[in-house]
Amino acid sequence: MEFESVNKIFEASFRANWDRDALSNYQGATLTYREVATRIAMLHICFEQCGLQKGDKVALCSRNQANWGVCFLAALTYGAVPVPILHEFKSSNVHYLVNHSESKVLFVGEAEWEGLTEAEMPGLEVIVQMNNFRYLYSRSETLSDVRDNITRTFSEKYPNGFGPEDVVYYEDSPEELAVINYTSGTSGFSKGVMLPYRSILTNIRLGLFAEPQMNCTSEVVAMLPSAHMYGLMFELLFELAIGAHVHFLTRLPSPKIIMKAFQDIHPDIIIAVPLIMEKVYKMQLKPIADRTKPMMMVPILAQAIQKKIRNGLIDAFGGRFEEVILGGAAFNPEVEGFLRKIHFPFTVGYGMTECGPIITYEKWFHTRKGSCGKAIPGCEIRIDSTNPHKVPGEVQIKGSNVFLGYYKNREETRKCFTNDGWFKTGDMGVMDSDGYLYLRGRSKCMILGSSGQNIYPEEIEAVINNASYVVESLVIEDGGGLTALIFPDYQQGQNDGMDREQLEQRLADSLPEFNKLLPVYAQLRKIELMPEDFERTPKKSIKRYLYQRNK
Repeated sequence: MEFESVNKIFEASFRANWDRDALSNYQGATLTYREVATRIAMLHICFEQCGLQKGDKVALCSRNQANWGVCFLAALTYGAVPVPILHEFKSSNVHYLVNHSESKVLFVGEAEWEGLTEAEMPGLEVIVQMNNFRYLYSRSETLSDVRDNITRTFSEKYPNGFGPEDVVYYEDSPEELAVINYTSGTSGFSKGVMLPYRSILTNIRLGLFAEPQMNCTSEVVAMLPSAHMYGLMFELLFELAIGAHVHFLTRLPSPKIIMKAFQDIHPDIIIAVPLIMEKVYKMQLKPIADRTKPMMMVPILAQAIQKKIRNGLIDAFGGRFEEVILGGAAFNPEVEGFLRKIHFPFTVGYGMTECGPIITYEKWFHTRKGSCGKAIPGCEIRIDSTNPHKVPGEVQIKGSNVFLGYYKNREETRKCFTNDGWFKTGDMGVMDSDGYLYLRGRSKCMILGSSGQNIYPEEIEAVINNASYVVESLVIEDGGGLTALIFPDYQQGQNDGMDREQLEQRLADSLPEFNKLLPVYAQLRKIELMPEDFERTPKKSIKRYLYQRNK
């Protein structure tokens, strides 16, 4: 892509795809690129008349919807700095992040506004309800008049109608601040990641490099939170840059709703977190694999069964996609092994908000088992280890995708960069001689065993999570030993004729079976059952810090 300005990419895309569908609410309204551009132009007039300056912050807090994309692009293409805030944050967190970011404007969803109040966000000039652009609050009557008269003002500015030639967006520069994205990780403290335009551009170019078949006829289902960089980048910004059509799942994306959307839309690419594939495997594929295990011993039957499972899974995902790209969390090794065995087209990438977000990727037919791919173009990786091929060390990054630092937090910014300028991810891994990265876990989660071995709880959890009647587990250090916290699958137990007490006893008795599958230095001392699911981030990762105990 010849453009060096991100906003000029969007400008060109809107002009070229004027009458194509751009953003849809699944089973709801659709906006064409013309309609999105018109709404953006109206918001630009409001920004201008409200005195919003280039570089001022504009916060967004809502569930996914077509107008979320409109509001984000309106801020970005005006030269303001969008601040996406996850709608699942508590009201007190939203208040804090709006204030911390010094936002002047807040676009908010109807449901999210119920727990908020303008009195807690004194720096705001205006609060706008996202689904209908109604002003919920404005600092002065003059600002309200701008909204009330926007149709007349728009007609006066464009007396001959608004056409493609009228789409002219702010021309950004590579090092300029584009987005502040607050992390929602497992450490319990949100930091404002300052992403420059070069990071956005690097990730758009990765999309063009990785998925060259994607174009203005492509369809995409957006099921990840748009306020998270993974969803924002590859379910919205990349698609709008190439003129594709994005369908937002506006409700909680349960597996049932997701699979129905795949059948209706037939997406050209699927962006997902591993949890979705793991649920499909556990509920649909593993029972088939267990039933057909004897037949799998016969090569010709094994091939036929695997082909049937593969074709059925591809059809269930819409039948038209190039590959399923998984990211945002570690992938269960058993599920990965099964999908590889049936030659299902999936790949596992690796990224962080601080890299906008992608760090590694590889096309599905070039991937290696257990790896999350190779460094993307414009990015370098090194392993801080005496033997990077065999001994895990911290994964460190340098490149055009790396962020500028944490907003108003120089100390955290200083701590996360090495003296020679590499970003310290906090993840542990090794890298083979061909550049494929293999993650081992978070350095903060690593447990030092009694004999000095490094224990990565994620690897133990992968073993436990494969067991029947386990939804998910968390392994913690507990009084010098290892304890597995398990949330049981009570629904599956009930379906199989077990009451709650019987199921809990069965899992409690599983300790010896788990330990048979684990190395001597990583043996579990005990199992504790959780009465309800773990608290999670919007990426569905467990908030580990809530469950740690004194060592």
